Amino acid sequence: MAKEKIVLAYSGGLDTSVILKWLKETYDAEIIAFTADIGQKEELDGLEEKALATGASKVYIDDLREEFAKDFIFPMFQSGALYEGQYLLGTSIARPLIAKRMVDIARAEGATAIAHGATGKGNDQVRFELAAAALAPEISVIAPWRLSEFRDRFPGRAEMIAYAEANGIPVTASAAKPYSMDRNLLHISYESGVLEDPWFDASAPENKGMFLLSASPEDAPDQPEYLELTFEQGDCVALNGEQLDPLRVMEKLNELGGKHGIGRVDMVENRFVGMKSRGVYETPGGTILFTAHRKMESLTMDREVMNLRDSLITRYSTLVYNGFWFAPERLALQALVTESQNNVTGTVRVKLYKGNIIAAGVKSPVSLYNPDIATMEADPTQAYDQGDATGFIRLNALRLKVGSGVQQSNN
Repeated sequence: MAKEKIVLAYSGGLDTSVILKWLKETYDAEIIAFTADIGQKEELDGLEEKALATGASKVYIDDLREEFAKDFIFPMFQSGALYEGQYLLGTSIARPLIAKRMVDIARAEGATAIAHGATGKGNDQVRFELAAAALAPEISVIAPWRLSEFRDRFPGRAEMIAYAEANGIPVTASAAKPYSMDRNLLHISYESGVLEDPWFDASAPENKGMFLLSASPEDAPDQPEYLELTFEQGDCVALNGEQLDPLRVMEKLNELGGKHGIGRVDMVENRFVGMKSRGVYETPGGTILFTAHRKMESLTMDREVMNLRDSLITRYSTLVYNGFWFAPERLALQALVTESQNNVTGTVRVKLYKGNIIAAGVKSPVSLYNPDIATMEADPTQAYDQGDATGFIRLNALRLKVGSGVQQSNN
């Protein structure tokens, strides 16, 4: 009888290496290791050999960077998504893509379950499992950190290191770093360890070695750099006149933003599972793209369309953060967002300088800005009669006058 197959989201670190071996023993199953290349760079080196040596029967390392940029990052940025006013959702938006590919592999391999190493206190467990539920409800999910037998076996890092050594698992058995990190094409996040103290200053000079994507603003070049971003229907399609696909746009913006110390965020956020957590983020390219996109919209998007879309930003951002990327309500919101971007076309010029993105010009062939109408001088178009404002103000003041009269008569 063929063994059960389980697809494991595998990073090659201590946790998922131990989980791979533990799953194989506990479920007497074939473990298929899957790693999504979404921009982790050198973290992928040697992963296939490590997974096979740990006991995986098969290893997938799939380059999903283009799909990540085109089908996940760019649509999300069209929405103006910003969680709790600060977080550009770099980790959140990667999880549904990973889950999607895991489900594809599970079906192709005839696996009955997928597994992940997300902690039972975090958001990622929810994101992985809600995506899997939406895409493949017939496939079960194994979350070892939520199983008491796994936690009893591995109450701490020391027990995991001892297990790895006893089973010949090729991981680096060293003391824990003072924080954990997660990297992809959009950002790097840092949390836990020393960062659990919200008074800890991650921006202090002695901590600059933590950041991998960006220079500190103090160390950024003393000369500003100008950058032009060209948009077509809400998507950035060129930088400084050079046509680029979404992946190359993100890579180039990360390089430029990192050079000038752009995109660092330090915040305490509300996790979906109920607790607050402190996170430090580097999102250099995403911050430039977000800012430039908003400036492009200011010139080309109808006021009421913008107000409607903006009224949904909190809802959209929360859906992404909480793991509802494949939910019908997010898909419905995306349809509205896509429609809102029809005229978001043109070029934005920005100046990058020591952590700042400074507006330096915007133009569009479909601009809604008409200087002849907006001018404080005589209007040659006669499109706006200043005298009309008298009645406009009177009508809008009516309810205020009525309300004030009622209040005064009751005092």
